Amino acid sequence: MVVTCMIIMINQVHHLIEECIIFNMSKEECMEALSKHANIKPVITSTVWKELEKENKEFFEAYTKNRETRASEMEITKQRIEKMLFDLSQKDSSDDDDQK
Repeated sequence: MVVTCMIIMINQVHHLIEECIIFNMSKEECMEALSKHANIKPVITSTVWKELEKENKEFFEAYTKNRETRASEMEITKQRIEKMLFDLSQKDSSDDDDQK
């Protein structure tokens, strides 16, 4: 009975981790989300995640690389937006000075 309950819980955590992966979450983000929203202890999520990594090494290597690439692209985009906003504020400031 206890073993059956554990298997069901592990399968549930496995499924929830897959949902987190669909949302491109890191292991830490997944642990936090499952703790907060499903009342699953982070150590359980971490253990199941590690086992999934062992069983699906190539997938997780690609997943991690993809997350890193996306984070890098987002940082570049953020910097471009900040530069555009700065340039616009300088232009607006210059226009205000010209009108005086």
